[in-house]
Amino acid sequence: MGLLARLARLVRPANALDGYVRTAPSPQSAVDVFRGEWISKLPPPLQSGSAPLFEDPRITWAAEQLGGFADRSILDLGSLEGGHPYSFERLGAREVVAIEGKPRAYLRCLVAKEVLGMRRTSFLCGDFMEYLRGSQRRFDVINASGVLYHQKNPAELIGLLARSTDRVIMWTQYYDAAAIRRYPTRRWRYSSTEEPLRFDSFSYAAYRHRYSVTLLAPAFCGGTDRYSHWMTRDDILRCFRHFGFEDLRVGFELTDHPNGPSFNLVAVGSGG
Repeated sequence: MGLLARLARLVRPANALDGYVRTAPSPQSAVDVFRGEWISKLPPPLQSGSAPLFEDPRITWAAEQLGGFADRSILDLGSLEGGHPYSFERLGAREVVAIEGKPRAYLRCLVAKEVLGMRRTSFLCGDFMEYLRGSQRRFDVINASGVLYHQKNPAELIGLLARSTDRVIMWTQYYDAAAIRRYPTRRWRYSSTEEPLRFDSFSYAAYRHRYSVTLLAPAFCGGTDRYSHWMTRDDILRCFRHFGFEDLRVGFELTDHPNGPSFNLVAVGSGG
């Protein structure tokens, strides 16, 4: 096909009939509405992405630390495609409220909910920080995995979590200058200059992380601005303690994670 023909296909509207599914209804047909966009690996025999978020050992570990999720209410932040809510349901949660801010990811959550029969999960489309700022509700557990390092003021997220629960699950990356120097293709995204930040009565030093060209990627699933701030490991733990979470348990720590040092954290407050 010549260049002009290819350009014509880009600007000419697609035939409306091309949008129909012509096979018998099936769960895979629903999944294939977003073919090529899935990040998560859905349970077999469904074919989707590769990230094992529907069978995540970090959630199993958190359940062991917290005495299980049976009959508990759970708030899930940044649900992506519903992998963690699926695990919470399988582990007996009474109710899961799951918030996803990227519309196409939210729609994939709804597909997963339908094809996997998730009946105790409500998916909401919107900004979970705005939800937390305005909500008076408390949950038995909040899962804030993969979201702290996407915030412009990450300490605010931790402070808001303390208003809404006594039990937090959090997988996060953190700033470590020595470790980041080992990433020659991405270390330029991080500022080595401390930026003083504050939330409520907690002050700390943060380090700017720029999304740069990753904002152009169709699969981008980061924060809602062009940059975020990363905290150091010590400041993350100090911040949790400041806001009343004295029982902190760390697992799955990787100082050589391909996207930056990371750990999984379970934080329990005095009421937990």
